[in-house]
Amino acid sequence: MTDWDRIGPALWQATGETAYMVSASMLLAVLLGIPLGVLLLLTAPDGLTPRRGVAAVLGTLVNVGRSVPFIVLLVLVAPVTRLVTGTTIGSTATIVPLTIAAVPFFARLVEVSLREVPPGKIEAARAMGATTGQVVRSVLLPEARPGLVAAATVTLVALISYSAMAGAIGGGGLGDFAIRYGYQRFDTAVTLATVAVLLVVVQALQAGGDRLARRLAHR
Repeated sequence: MTDWDRIGPALWQATGETAYMVSASMLLAVLLGIPLGVLLLLTAPDGLTPRRGVAAVLGTLVNVGRSVPFIVLLVLVAPVTRLVTGTTIGSTATIVPLTIAAVPFFARLVEVSLREVPPGKIEAARAMGATTGQVVRSVLLPEARPGLVAAATVTLVALISYSAMAGAIGGGGLGDFAIRYGYQRFDTAVTLATVAVLLVVVQALQAGGDRLARRLAHR
């Protein structure tokens, strides 16, 4: 039995763990990040419902969340991770810091996408008597769909990178696989194979996201 006969199944398992971590944290990032991004827009000084105090607090939280390096965040939120999952090791535990990192990142991109909606469409909806909630549901979110898809794609790619970093402290996935089977065993071929898998996944996701965003933009 060759080394790859033994390592191959571990590589596929690691790929599955990365897919699990990234998909779960991305789902949570979308569920939490879109409302947060909408709030950032609405409460801004030039928003539909300006609330300077709320905007300042939300903006600070988002900026802090985006500025902390992920490897540091892994350590900082370890108590929260342990509280939620009962451990700080493994792919399920890694979902917690991945989500905490992704939500502010995605929320800011959501805000930027919503700001690109033509003001005339918003004013037209308000002139027809639409409430703030109706403007968000019927104008902002539908019109910003291409930008939101692009934002989700960027966030997804970032999460793959973050998940690889988590492998450095036992987070599972491809990062952990590269360290255990490549770096610690001085096996460059394994490390390169891991990088190749990551590149293929990232390229496929980016191409798919770009294609969907273009299709939505032309509707």
